[in-house]
Amino acid sequence: MTEPTPQATPESGARSVSQVRLVGLRETALDVNEVLDALADDASGGLTLFIGRVRDHDKTADGAKGVVGLDYSAHPTALDKLREVCQRIADEYDVHALAAIHRTGALAIGDAAVVVATASAHRGTSFDASRALIDTLKSEVPIWKHQRFTDGTEEWVGSP
Repeated sequence: MTEPTPQATPESGARSVSQVRLVGLRETALDVNEVLDALADDASGGLTLFIGRVRDHDKTADGAKGVVGLDYSAHPTALDKLREVCQRIADEYDVHALAAIHRTGALAIGDAAVVVATASAHRGTSFDASRALIDTLKSEVPIWKHQRFTDGTEEWVGSP
């Protein structure tokens, strides 16, 4: 599910109706170019893109373990919460545009699990806003990770 936010094309350099340009949860591969296209803005000198990928290991209570794959599940309210988080970050930082998309379903090692990006007049604002966006998304949006390990064990991360 993706819901782009309509943009105005105002004259005289005025900002768009909404800085939140793309928000979505998807069971299909994430497309970085879609995110970059959504944030296109001639007034933006800085665009920061973060891609969270599935890695081949993780630290657990039992120590480091090899990961063979994982599944992401999302609560029915997750898209609304993601949209809320995006709007809050857009309101807090002087960004021109913002996007966040997250995968659900089965993912393999190397797959993109989440893509967040912000565009602003200057790089510092984009870096700060992107860090706040991914950190807030991870802590507040009800998306849970079910990891499968090379030793045959499994673990839920972030579940209630």
